Amino acid sequence: MDTSENINSGPDTVSEGSRSCQRLRNQSGFWLLGLCNNFAYVVMLSAAHDILKQQESQNTTLPTPAPGLHQSNSGNSSNSSRYDCNPVSTAAVLLADVIPTLLIKITAPFFIHKVPYGCRVLTCVTTATASFLVVSFSSAVWMSILGVMFASVSSGLGELSFLSLTVYFSSDVLSGWGSGTGGAGVAGALMYSALTQAGLSPRVTLLVMLLVPVVMAISYFILLVFPPSFLQWKTRETQPSLSSMAEQSRERRPLLQEDDSIHKEQNKGGTGPLTFSDKLHILKGLRRFILPLALVYFAEYFINQGLVSATYTVYVRSLCHCLRYQTLYQIGVFISRTSLYCIKIKKIWWLSVLQCVNAVLLFFSVYYQFLPSVWLVFVIVLYEGLLGGAAYVNIFYMIHAEVCEDEREFAMAAASVGDSFGIALSGLAAFPVHSHFCSL
Repeated sequence: MDTSENINSGPDTVSEGSRSCQRLRNQSGFWLLGLCNNFAYVVMLSAAHDILKQQESQNTTLPTPAPGLHQSNSGNSSNSSRYDCNPVSTAAVLLADVIPTLLIKITAPFFIHKVPYGCRVLTCVTTATASFLVVSFSSAVWMSILGVMFASVSSGLGELSFLSLTVYFSSDVLSGWGSGTGGAGVAGALMYSALTQAGLSPRVTLLVMLLVPVVMAISYFILLVFPPSFLQWKTRETQPSLSSMAEQSRERRPLLQEDDSIHKEQNKGGTGPLTFSDKLHILKGLRRFILPLALVYFAEYFINQGLVSATYTVYVRSLCHCLRYQTLYQIGVFISRTSLYCIKIKKIWWLSVLQCVNAVLLFFSVYYQFLPSVWLVFVIVLYEGLLGGAAYVNIFYMIHAEVCEDEREFAMAAASVGDSFGIALSGLAAFPVHSHFCSL
Protein backbone atom coordinates (compact mmCIF):
# COMPACT_ATOMS: atom_id res chain seq x y z
CA MET A 1 0.00 0.00 0.00
CA ASP A 2 1.22 3.52 -0.80
CA THR A 3 2.66 4.96 2.38
CA SER A 4 1.54 8.46 1.33
CA GLU A 5 -2.00 7.37 2.05
CA ASN A 6 -1.07 6.23 5.54
CA ILE A 7 0.30 9.49 6.93
CA ASN A 8 -3.06 10.07 8.59
CA SER A 9 -4.18 6.51 9.18
CA GLY A 10 -2.48 5.71 12.47
CA PRO A 11 -1.04 2.27 13.34
CA ASP A 12 -0.96 -0.55 10.84
CA THR A 13 -3.49 -2.49 12.90
CA VAL A 14 -6.21 -0.02 12.08
CA SER A 15 -8.77 -1.66 9.83
CA GLU A 16 -9.38 -0.55 6.26
CA GLY A 17 -12.85 0.60 7.22
CA SER A 18 -11.42 2.77 9.97
CA ARG A 19 -8.91 4.31 7.55
CA SER A 20 -11.68 5.05 5.09
CA CYS A 21 -13.65 6.71 7.85
CA GLN A 22 -10.62 8.81 8.79
CA ARG A 23 -10.11 9.91 5.18
CA LEU A 24 -13.77 10.88 4.94
CA ARG A 25 -13.59 12.83 8.18
CA ASN A 26 -10.46 14.64 7.06
CA GLN A 27 -11.85 15.54 3.65
CA SER A 28 -15.08 16.73 5.27
CA GLY A 29 -13.12 18.63 7.90
CA PHE A 30 -11.02 20.48 5.35
CA TRP A 31 -14.13 21.19 3.28
CA LEU A 32 -15.76 22.84 6.30
CA LEU A 33 -12.55 24.66 7.20
CA GLY A 34 -12.35 26.08 3.69
CA LEU A 35 -16.01 27.08 3.84
CA CYS A 36 -15.73 28.79 7.22
CA ASN A 37 -12.37 30.41 6.55
CA ASN A 38 -13.55 32.24 3.42
CA PHE A 39 -17.10 32.85 4.58
CA ALA A 40 -16.56 36.13 6.44
CA TYR A 41 -14.34 37.39 3.62
CA VAL A 42 -17.00 36.69 0.99
CA VAL A 43 -19.81 38.13 3.11
CA MET A 44 -17.90 41.38 3.64
CA LEU A 45 -17.40 41.80 -0.09
CA SER A 46 -21.02 40.89 -0.83
CA ALA A 47 -22.20 43.30 1.87
CA ALA A 48 -19.86 46.13 0.87
CA HIS A 49 -22.54 47.90 -1.14
CA ASP A 50 -25.04 47.70 1.74
CA ILE A 51 -22.48 48.66 4.40
CA LEU A 52 -21.54 51.91 2.68
CA LYS A 53 -25.12 52.68 1.71
CA GLN A 54 -26.24 52.22 5.34
CA GLN A 55 -23.58 54.59 6.65
CA GLU A 56 -24.55 57.18 4.05
CA SER A 57 -28.25 56.98 4.95
CA GLN A 58 -27.36 57.56 8.60
CA ASN A 59 -25.56 60.79 7.65
CA THR A 60 -22.38 59.71 9.34
CA THR A 61 -19.01 61.29 8.71
CA LEU A 62 -17.36 59.68 5.72
CA PRO A 63 -13.58 59.31 5.38
CA THR A 64 -11.80 61.55 2.93
CA PRO A 65 -12.10 59.93 -0.50
CA ALA A 66 -9.07 59.02 -2.49
CA PRO A 67 -7.77 61.73 -4.84
CA GLY A 68 -9.98 61.92 -7.88
CA LEU A 69 -12.71 59.76 -6.34
CA HIS A 70 -16.07 61.23 -7.27
CA GLN A 71 -18.36 62.01 -4.33
CA SER A 72 -21.95 63.03 -4.74
CA ASN A 73 -23.49 65.19 -2.04
CA SER A 74 -26.89 63.75 -2.57
CA GLY A 75 -26.10 60.03 -2.57
CA ASN A 76 -26.84 57.40 -5.14
CA SER A 77 -30.42 58.30 -5.68
CA SER A 78 -29.59 61.63 -7.15
CA ASN A 79 -26.20 60.88 -8.62
CA SER A 80 -25.97 62.54 -12.00
CA SER A 81 -23.69 59.81 -13.28
CA ARG A 82 -25.21 57.17 -15.52
CA TYR A 83 -23.38 54.54 -13.44
CA ASP A 84 -24.21 53.19 -9.99
CA CYS A 85 -21.69 54.90 -7.66
CA ASN A 86 -21.22 54.91 -3.91
CA PRO A 87 -19.72 57.93 -2.10
CA VAL A 88 -16.99 55.54 -1.03
CA SER A 89 -16.11 52.96 -3.66
CA THR A 90 -16.55 49.31 -2.75
CA ALA A 91 -12.88 49.11 -3.71
CA ALA A 92 -12.19 50.76 -0.33
CA VAL A 93 -13.81 47.79 1.37
CA LEU A 94 -11.85 45.47 -0.91
CA LEU A 95 -8.57 47.06 0.20
CA ALA A 96 -9.54 46.78 3.88
CA ASP A 97 -10.41 43.15 3.22
CA VAL A 98 -7.16 42.24 1.49
CA ILE A 99 -4.33 44.41 2.88
CA PRO A 100 -4.19 42.74 6.34
CA THR A 101 -4.30 39.36 4.61
CA LEU A 102 -1.51 40.42 2.28
CA LEU A 103 0.70 41.61 5.14
CA ILE A 104 0.14 38.36 7.01
CA LYS A 105 0.93 36.21 3.98
CA ILE A 106 4.11 38.15 3.19
CA THR A 107 5.56 37.97 6.69
CA ALA A 108 4.00 35.00 8.52
CA PRO A 109 5.59 32.13 6.54
CA PHE A 110 8.97 33.15 7.97
CA PHE A 111 7.95 32.83 11.61
CA ILE A 112 4.53 31.17 11.83
CA HIS A 113 6.13 27.77 12.48
CA LYS A 114 6.86 29.04 15.98
CA VAL A 115 3.12 29.31 16.69
CA PRO A 116 1.25 26.03 17.37
CA TYR A 117 -1.58 25.20 14.99
CA GLY A 118 -4.11 25.14 17.82
CA CYS A 119 -3.28 28.73 18.74
CA ARG A 120 -3.54 29.82 15.12
CA VAL A 121 -7.01 28.34 14.75
CA LEU A 122 -8.22 29.97 17.98
CA THR A 123 -6.95 33.30 16.66
CA CYS A 124 -8.87 32.77 13.41
CA VAL A 125 -12.07 31.94 15.30
CA THR A 126 -11.70 34.99 17.56
CA THR A 127 -11.03 37.49 14.77
CA ALA A 128 -13.83 36.09 12.59
CA THR A 129 -16.25 36.50 15.49
CA ALA A 130 -15.00 40.05 16.09
CA SER A 131 -15.53 40.93 12.43
CA PHE A 132 -19.21 39.99 12.46
CA LEU A 133 -19.82 41.79 15.76
CA VAL A 134 -18.01 45.01 14.86
CA VAL A 135 -19.65 45.38 11.46
CA SER A 136 -23.12 44.50 12.73
CA PHE A 137 -22.96 47.14 15.49
CA SER A 138 -21.01 49.76 13.54
CA SER A 139 -22.27 53.34 13.51
CA ALA A 140 -19.67 54.83 11.18
CA VAL A 141 -17.75 53.86 8.08
CA TRP A 142 -14.47 53.48 9.99
CA MET A 143 -16.08 50.88 12.27
CA SER A 144 -17.30 48.91 9.28
CA ILE A 145 -13.81 49.04 7.77
CA LEU A 146 -12.34 47.84 11.09
CA GLY A 147 -14.70 44.87 11.10
CA VAL A 148 -13.71 44.06 7.53
CA MET A 149 -10.06 44.12 8.61
CA PHE A 150 -10.78 41.58 11.37
CA ALA A 151 -12.29 39.31 8.71
CA SER A 152 -9.17 39.79 6.61
CA VAL A 153 -6.87 38.77 9.48
CA SER A 154 -8.93 35.65 10.11
CA SER A 155 -9.03 34.68 6.45
CA GLY A 156 -5.35 35.33 5.76
CA LEU A 157 -4.02 33.54 8.82
CA GLY A 158 -6.45 30.68 8.29
CA GLU A 159 -5.60 30.18 4.64
CA LEU A 160 -1.84 29.94 5.05
CA SER A 161 -2.22 27.80 8.20
CA PHE A 162 -4.68 25.31 6.72
CA LEU A 163 -2.76 25.05 3.44
CA SER A 164 0.37 24.27 5.46
CA LEU A 165 -1.60 21.80 7.55
CA THR A 166 -2.50 19.75 4.45
CA VAL A 167 1.05 18.39 4.29
CA TYR A 168 0.35 16.28 7.40
CA PHE A 169 -2.50 14.52 5.61
CA SER A 170 -2.97 12.67 2.34
CA SER A 171 -3.18 14.86 -0.75
CA ASP A 172 -6.92 14.32 -1.22
CA VAL A 173 -7.68 16.81 1.58
CA LEU A 174 -6.63 19.55 -0.88
CA SER A 175 -9.68 18.71 -2.97
CA GLY A 176 -11.85 19.15 0.11
CA TRP A 177 -10.19 22.45 0.99
CA GLY A 178 -10.53 23.81 -2.55
CA SER A 179 -14.17 22.80 -2.81
CA GLY A 180 -14.93 24.31 0.60
CA THR A 181 -13.34 27.66 -0.23
CA GLY A 182 -15.35 27.73 -3.44
CA GLY A 183 -18.50 26.78 -1.56
CA ALA A 184 -17.93 29.70 0.80
CA GLY A 185 -18.52 32.06 -2.08
CA VAL A 186 -21.84 30.52 -3.04
CA ALA A 187 -23.01 30.03 0.56
CA GLY A 188 -21.92 33.50 1.69
CA ALA A 189 -23.40 35.43 -1.21
CA LEU A 190 -26.63 33.41 -1.30
CA MET A 191 -27.18 33.41 2.45
CA TYR A 192 -26.55 37.13 2.83
CA SER A 193 -28.78 37.97 -0.13
CA ALA A 194 -31.53 35.58 0.97
CA LEU A 195 -31.61 36.80 4.58
CA THR A 196 -31.55 40.49 3.71
CA GLN A 197 -34.24 40.10 1.03
CA ALA A 198 -36.33 38.10 3.48
CA GLY A 199 -36.55 41.22 5.62
CA LEU A 200 -33.66 40.88 8.04
CA SER A 201 -31.48 43.93 8.48
CA PRO A 202 -27.76 43.66 7.62
CA ARG A 203 -27.03 43.84 11.38
CA VAL A 204 -29.23 40.85 12.26
CA THR A 205 -27.97 38.94 9.22
CA LEU A 206 -24.36 39.27 10.36
CA LEU A 207 -25.28 38.22 13.90
CA VAL A 208 -26.87 35.04 12.52
CA MET A 209 -23.59 34.28 10.79
CA LEU A 210 -21.77 34.06 14.13
CA LEU A 211 -22.42 30.34 13.82
CA VAL A 212 -19.66 30.16 11.21
CA PRO A 213 -16.67 30.59 13.60
CA VAL A 214 -18.24 27.96 15.87
CA VAL A 215 -18.38 25.48 12.99
CA MET A 216 -14.74 26.25 12.19
CA ALA A 217 -13.66 25.35 15.73
CA ILE A 218 -15.70 22.14 15.73
CA SER A 219 -14.33 21.11 12.33
CA TYR A 220 -10.72 21.54 13.40
CA PHE A 221 -10.70 20.31 16.99
CA ILE A 222 -13.30 17.53 16.72
CA LEU A 223 -13.79 16.39 13.12
CA LEU A 224 -10.18 16.13 11.89
CA VAL A 225 -8.20 12.97 12.71
CA PHE A 226 -4.62 14.08 13.21
CA PRO A 227 -1.55 11.83 12.86
CA PRO A 228 -0.58 10.31 16.23
CA SER A 229 2.71 12.25 16.33
CA PHE A 230 1.13 15.62 15.49
CA LEU A 231 1.49 17.97 18.48
CA GLN A 232 -1.41 20.41 18.61
CA TRP A 233 -0.11 22.89 21.18
CA LYS A 234 3.65 22.80 20.61
CA THR A 235 5.81 24.60 18.09
CA ARG A 236 7.26 23.04 15.00
CA GLU A 237 10.74 22.79 16.54
CA THR A 238 9.38 20.43 19.22
CA GLN A 239 7.39 18.11 16.98
CA PRO A 240 8.77 15.45 14.64
CA SER A 241 9.53 16.25 11.04
CA LEU A 242 7.38 14.96 8.26
CA SER A 243 10.01 12.37 7.42
CA SER A 244 9.69 10.74 10.82
CA MET A 245 5.89 10.87 10.71
CA ALA A 246 5.76 8.78 7.55
CA GLU A 247 8.58 7.16 5.59
CA GLN A 248 7.53 8.57 2.26
CA SER A 249 9.59 7.97 -0.85
CA ARG A 250 11.31 11.06 -2.26
CA GLU A 251 9.98 10.67 -5.77
CA ARG A 252 8.78 14.29 -5.82
CA ARG A 253 11.48 16.51 -7.30
CA PRO A 254 12.83 19.49 -5.37
CA LEU A 255 11.26 22.86 -6.13
CA LEU A 256 14.58 24.53 -6.95
CA GLN A 257 15.47 22.45 -9.97
CA GLU A 258 17.79 25.11 -11.27
CA ASP A 259 20.10 24.84 -8.24
CA ASP A 260 20.54 21.23 -7.18
CA SER A 261 23.63 22.06 -5.17
CA ILE A 262 21.52 24.01 -2.72
CA HIS A 263 19.42 20.95 -2.02
CA LYS A 264 22.37 18.61 -1.77
CA GLU A 265 23.95 20.84 0.83
CA GLN A 266 20.62 21.39 2.60
CA ASN A 267 19.85 17.68 2.84
CA LYS A 268 23.24 16.78 4.28
CA GLY A 269 22.06 17.87 7.67
CA GLY A 270 18.93 15.73 7.63
CA THR A 271 15.48 17.18 8.11
CA GLY A 272 16.14 20.13 10.40
CA PRO A 273 14.14 23.36 10.25
CA LEU A 274 14.57 25.52 7.15
CA THR A 275 16.82 28.52 7.57
CA PHE A 276 15.92 32.01 6.40
CA SER A 277 18.25 31.55 3.44
CA ASP A 278 16.56 28.27 2.55
CA LYS A 279 13.18 29.98 2.54
CA LEU A 280 14.37 32.75 0.25
CA HIS A 281 15.64 30.12 -2.22
CA ILE A 282 12.29 28.33 -2.06
CA LEU A 283 10.49 31.61 -2.72
CA LYS A 284 12.59 32.07 -5.82
CA GLY A 285 11.40 28.73 -7.11
CA LEU A 286 7.78 29.55 -6.23
CA ARG A 287 7.66 32.45 -8.69
CA ARG A 288 6.26 30.21 -11.41
CA PHE A 289 3.26 29.59 -9.16
CA ILE A 290 2.87 32.97 -7.44
CA LEU A 291 2.99 35.17 -10.56
CA PRO A 292 0.20 33.47 -12.55
CA LEU A 293 -1.92 33.26 -9.40
CA ALA A 294 -1.43 36.99 -8.78
CA LEU A 295 -2.25 37.87 -12.38
CA VAL A 296 -5.44 35.83 -12.56
CA TYR A 297 -6.72 37.36 -9.30
CA PHE A 298 -5.74 40.88 -10.36
CA ALA A 299 -7.90 40.58 -13.46
CA GLU A 300 -10.67 38.80 -11.57
CA TYR A 301 -11.07 41.36 -8.81
CA PHE A 302 -10.52 44.28 -11.15
CA ILE A 303 -13.71 43.06 -12.80
CA ASN A 304 -15.54 42.41 -9.52
CA GLN A 305 -14.70 45.66 -7.75
CA GLY A 306 -13.69 48.09 -10.49
CA LEU A 307 -16.32 47.27 -13.11
CA VAL A 308 -19.11 45.59 -11.15
CA SER A 309 -21.07 48.75 -10.30
CA ALA A 310 -20.92 50.05 -13.83
CA THR A 311 -21.77 46.68 -15.34
CA TYR A 312 -24.70 46.34 -12.96
CA THR A 313 -26.08 49.73 -13.97
CA VAL A 314 -25.63 49.33 -17.70
CA TYR A 315 -26.84 45.76 -18.11
CA VAL A 316 -28.67 44.49 -15.02
CA ARG A 317 -30.29 47.50 -13.37
CA SER A 318 -33.56 45.60 -12.95
CA LEU A 319 -31.94 42.64 -11.15
CA CYS A 320 -30.63 42.24 -7.62
CA HIS A 321 -26.95 43.22 -7.60
CA CYS A 322 -25.68 40.57 -5.15
CA LEU A 323 -28.03 37.75 -6.06
CA ARG A 324 -27.52 37.91 -9.81
CA TYR A 325 -23.95 39.08 -10.33
CA GLN A 326 -21.83 38.09 -7.35
CA THR A 327 -23.63 34.79 -6.76
CA LEU A 328 -23.22 33.74 -10.39
CA TYR A 329 -19.51 34.50 -10.18
CA GLN A 330 -19.21 32.50 -6.94
CA ILE A 331 -20.96 29.53 -8.55
CA GLY A 332 -18.26 29.50 -11.22
CA VAL A 333 -15.56 29.56 -8.52
CA PHE A 334 -17.22 26.69 -6.65
CA ILE A 335 -17.52 24.50 -9.75
CA SER A 336 -13.89 24.96 -10.78
CA ARG A 337 -12.45 24.53 -7.27
CA THR A 338 -14.42 21.32 -6.87
CA SER A 339 -13.19 20.08 -10.26
CA LEU A 340 -9.89 18.96 -8.73
CA TYR A 341 -11.66 15.70 -7.88
CA CYS A 342 -11.99 15.07 -11.64
CA ILE A 343 -9.39 17.05 -13.58
CA LYS A 344 -5.97 18.62 -13.06
CA ILE A 345 -4.74 21.55 -15.15
CA LYS A 346 -1.02 22.22 -15.60
CA LYS A 347 -1.16 25.11 -18.10
CA ILE A 348 -1.69 27.72 -15.39
CA TRP A 349 -0.43 30.66 -17.43
CA TRP A 350 -3.20 30.14 -19.97
CA LEU A 351 -5.77 30.67 -17.24
CA SER A 352 -4.13 33.99 -16.33
CA VAL A 353 -4.08 35.18 -19.94
CA LEU A 354 -7.74 34.25 -20.48
CA GLN A 355 -8.72 36.10 -17.30
CA CYS A 356 -6.94 39.24 -18.53
CA VAL A 357 -8.85 38.96 -21.82
CA ASN A 358 -12.03 38.79 -19.74
CA ALA A 359 -11.14 42.02 -17.91
CA VAL A 360 -10.35 43.90 -21.13
CA LEU A 361 -13.56 42.70 -22.77
CA LEU A 362 -15.76 43.76 -19.85
CA PHE A 363 -13.99 47.12 -19.54
CA PHE A 364 -14.75 48.04 -23.13
CA SER A 365 -18.24 46.56 -22.96
CA VAL A 366 -19.03 48.87 -20.04
CA TYR A 367 -17.43 51.90 -21.66
CA TYR A 368 -18.97 51.46 -25.12
CA GLN A 369 -21.99 49.37 -24.07
CA PHE A 370 -21.79 47.12 -27.12
CA LEU A 371 -22.90 43.78 -25.63
CA PRO A 372 -26.39 43.10 -27.02
CA SER A 373 -27.75 41.03 -24.12
CA VAL A 374 -27.47 40.77 -20.36
CA TRP A 375 -27.09 37.01 -20.75
CA LEU A 376 -23.70 37.51 -22.40
CA VAL A 377 -22.62 39.40 -19.28
CA PHE A 378 -23.77 36.50 -17.13
CA VAL A 379 -21.82 34.01 -19.26
CA ILE A 380 -18.66 36.12 -18.96
CA VAL A 381 -19.09 36.41 -15.19
CA LEU A 382 -19.55 32.64 -14.81
CA TYR A 383 -16.52 32.04 -17.03
CA GLU A 384 -14.52 34.50 -14.93
CA GLY A 385 -15.28 32.50 -11.78
CA LEU A 386 -14.35 29.24 -13.48
CA LEU A 387 -10.94 30.57 -14.51
CA GLY A 388 -10.09 32.02 -11.10
CA GLY A 389 -11.14 28.96 -9.14
CA ALA A 390 -9.29 26.58 -11.48
CA ALA A 391 -6.06 28.59 -11.19
CA TYR A 392 -6.18 28.59 -7.38
CA VAL A 393 -6.84 24.92 -6.73
CA ASN A 394 -4.53 23.57 -9.44
CA ILE A 395 -1.58 25.74 -8.40
CA PHE A 396 -1.69 24.48 -4.83
CA TYR A 397 -2.17 20.92 -6.01
CA MET A 398 0.96 21.25 -8.15
CA ILE A 399 2.94 22.65 -5.22
CA HIS A 400 1.77 19.80 -2.98
CA ALA A 401 2.71 17.25 -5.64
CA GLU A 402 6.04 18.68 -6.82
CA VAL A 403 7.75 20.18 -3.78
CA CYS A 404 9.84 17.84 -1.63
CA GLU A 405 8.33 17.13 1.76
CA ASP A 406 10.76 19.15 3.88
CA GLU A 407 9.96 22.31 1.92
CA ARG A 408 6.28 21.68 1.33
CA GLU A 409 4.84 23.17 4.51
CA PHE A 410 6.60 26.50 3.95
CA ALA A 411 5.90 26.48 0.22
CA MET A 412 2.16 26.03 0.68
CA ALA A 413 2.03 28.98 3.07
CA ALA A 414 4.32 31.24 1.07
CA ALA A 415 2.58 30.70 -2.28
CA SER A 416 -0.73 31.83 -0.80
CA VAL A 417 0.50 35.42 -1.10
CA GLY A 418 -0.16 35.30 -4.85
CA ASP A 419 -3.93 35.76 -4.79
CA SER A 420 -3.82 38.46 -2.10
CA PHE A 421 -1.13 40.40 -3.96
CA GLY A 422 -3.20 40.37 -7.14
CA ILE A 423 -6.36 41.41 -5.26
CA ALA A 424 -4.52 44.30 -3.55
CA LEU A 425 -3.25 45.60 -6.87
CA SER A 426 -6.72 45.31 -8.36
CA GLY A 427 -8.13 47.35 -5.48
CA LEU A 428 -5.65 50.15 -6.21
CA ALA A 429 -6.48 50.01 -9.90
CA ALA A 430 -10.21 50.02 -9.18
CA PHE A 431 -10.13 53.47 -7.57
CA PRO A 432 -9.34 55.48 -10.74
CA VAL A 433 -11.59 53.24 -12.85
CA HIS A 434 -14.50 53.74 -10.44
CA SER A 435 -13.78 57.50 -10.39
CA HIS A 436 -13.75 57.68 -14.16
CA PHE A 437 -17.07 55.92 -14.62
CA CYS A 438 -18.70 57.94 -11.86
CA SER A 439 -17.68 61.13 -13.61
CA LEU A 440 -19.46 60.17 -16.82
